[in-house]
Amino acid sequence: MNFELSQEQQMIYEYGSKLAETYDRKYWMEKAEKREFTREMWEQVGTDGFLGLMVDEKYGGAGLGMMEMALLMEGMANEGIPLLMLVVGPTMSMAHLSSHGTEEQKQKYLPDCCAGTKQFCFAITEPNAGSNTMKITTVAKPDGDRFKLSGTKTFITGADVADYALVVARTTPFDQVQKKTDGFTLFIVDLKKKGIEKHPIDMSIPIPEMQWTLFFDEVDVGPEDVIGEVDKGFSILFDSLNPERIILASMCNGVGRFALDKAVAYASERTVFDAPIGSYQGVQHPLAIAKTEIELAALMTRKAAWAFDNGLPAGDASNMAKYASAEAAINAVDSAVQAHGGNGFTKEYGIFDLYPLVRLLRTAPLNREVILSYIATYVLGLPRSY
Repeated sequence: MNFELSQEQQMIYEYGSKLAETYDRKYWMEKAEKREFTREMWEQVGTDGFLGLMVDEKYGGAGLGMMEMALLMEGMANEGIPLLMLVVGPTMSMAHLSSHGTEEQKQKYLPDCCAGTKQFCFAITEPNAGSNTMKITTVAKPDGDRFKLSGTKTFITGADVADYALVVARTTPFDQVQKKTDGFTLFIVDLKKKGIEKHPIDMSIPIPEMQWTLFFDEVDVGPEDVIGEVDKGFSILFDSLNPERIILASMCNGVGRFALDKAVAYASERTVFDAPIGSYQGVQHPLAIAKTEIELAALMTRKAAWAFDNGLPAGDASNMAKYASAEAAINAVDSAVQAHGGNGFTKEYGIFDLYPLVRLLRTAPLNREVILSYIATYVLGLPRSY
């Protein structure tokens, strides 16, 4: 069992620190407060060849795996510059287009996306379905050899800056399928098409990416837009869920480290009672516990990425990683705020700004309670609760 990263993996992991020399936390926060996407940074990541880590080299990618994408996110988050668009674009959309798309689709979309000049978002969540994907009602009705797509998607990250959305829809209604997982189809949808409306959701979280509600009104899509097979999209969809949890766990791990690094630097210098406050066990121990929790969560995250890349069942480790990393990040940020005292709540020190993001990731995209129910049922073998 070798925990050492390869030279290439180490380079990917350290890319965040190199990127932060130009696009640092201050840049990220300025964009977040303006609700303005970090386009310059995104294009730089594309130019440097990191957006297509999970895309075949034939289409402008690097031909690597989930482990490398997780290392990229973790390394950027270590510097306080995580991007949710890395989740919905390169991880959930581009990687699966590379794996399941037609040759024509790959050639049409992937080179530009790898270069950072075009972007994907991922549209699955609906207002009345929430975490229960089986109950989505967005439908693509047959119209000759084409389809008319209608429905509503909500909490869609970056729909304003994305050129295309990977949309999950039903092509056979829920009450007409033999198995509840039948009847799903994934479509590539050009977001400039007629019949699409975008409405922003006013969020309280300082991040550069905005959230949107999308309305589809008989949007024309055809067989050239289908990923995989009609009515057989659930297996592809399922392939996107574990990577989503892994990449978000990586984000949590990095943000937690970023908070702890700032707390350690502050506690090592701040003197109140004739000694740095970092020498007091009341300050040391919470930070030490938080550090331990982050590194434990990071190990589970890498195990999940390893399992996914090796074609092994990754659901157990992915869900555990998502749970552990979100909880560890919340505790790390909270401990860092406490170590800073009153300064932890100021803009100058920038610690409390981290809390809304990590707290979000306890709830989204799949909440802690559903993850724990999954672990109870599928890992422990307890009776299913939902």
